[in-house]
Amino acid sequence: MPAGFKEYVCPPDFRLGLREVGYAFHEKACGDSAMKGELLLLWGALALLRLAGSCPEKCRCHSSSRSVDCSRQGLAEVPQDLPPQTQTLLLQDNQIGQLPAFAFRSVPQLTTLNLGNNSLSHLAAGVFHGLQHLQVLNLTQNSLHFLESRLFHSLPQLRELDLSSNDIRHLPTSPRKPWQNLTVFAVQQNQLQHLDRALLESMPRVRLLLLKDNLWKCNCHLLSLKLWLEKFIYKGGVTDSVICTSPDPWKGEDLLKIPHELYQPCPFPSPDVGSSRGQQLGSAHRPVPASPESHSLGERDPSECELKPKPRPASLRHAVATVIITGVVCGIVCLMMLAAAIYGCTYAALTAQYHGGRLTQTNEPGKMEGKELCAGSPA
Repeated sequence: MPAGFKEYVCPPDFRLGLREVGYAFHEKACGDSAMKGELLLLWGALALLRLAGSCPEKCRCHSSSRSVDCSRQGLAEVPQDLPPQTQTLLLQDNQIGQLPAFAFRSVPQLTTLNLGNNSLSHLAAGVFHGLQHLQVLNLTQNSLHFLESRLFHSLPQLRELDLSSNDIRHLPTSPRKPWQNLTVFAVQQNQLQHLDRALLESMPRVRLLLLKDNLWKCNCHLLSLKLWLEKFIYKGGVTDSVICTSPDPWKGEDLLKIPHELYQPCPFPSPDVGSSRGQQLGSAHRPVPASPESHSLGERDPSECELKPKPRPASLRHAVATVIITGVVCGIVCLMMLAAAIYGCTYAALTAQYHGGRLTQTNEPGKMEGKELCAGSPA
């Protein structure tokens, strides 16, 4: 070995990295301390590139579309080594039963997520944290029973939400900002009986609303939903149908086809109702049995109805139609009155003219007789 040079021994991992790169002169490089830093840097860059371009074992990755397809693979959890640049992730038709908080932290650029046909029964509040760009979320064909109000707070760009074919009985009342950009909302084939109008009013941009095949209870609760849907359709929105399952008078009927005059706003609960009923039964603590007729629209239990201070307007279409009909009727009446006035004035003028002619003819013979009398009299 020449004087001034010190023998350098390559570490095993460094030799392994060089072999993966394919350099045939790695032995010389190991002996040259000047090239050691450059080769280490090159090996680290290649390792990072290989990590960024990795694909989970049971998935198919498409770099051109930045999509990862892991569907129909029998997965029980979300793969951990997903490419961080992924924008579309397909996880439908698997056996995923739980999702931990920050389950998708490794793919922050995600815009489309499909979790349909899995075994999800509960979603933690922070499961979607970090997905600031998510626009399409598919949760169909799972076993979800309810959704927490904070579940979608981390999805400000969400535009399409499909919750069809679950067991959802209640929806969040006021999700606020996360629904501002929502254009498609589907809750078909669930266990919903009521739908709060405040939830729908928090979707100012929604254009497609799918509600059919639920357990809709068409009592005073759904009056506000009916009025909102009428206004929604009038503005160009698209919806399917809300078929009533109870009470019996409206079973099988379409909510939009039931006249709104048959509905009454839910009454305020009276503080004396409980005591008066208790006194009638002889005990203030005895429960009041519900009669079968109480389920009809004529008699409503205040405890089952939401509180509304006063009835809302029937619908915008009915109001416009009423104004138009009233204007037409008033116009016709005014025309009839004008025609009657013209006829009366014309008749009066003709009558006056006729009577004036006869008086003239009557007065002329009298004048002639007077003249004759004056001419025949003695001078």
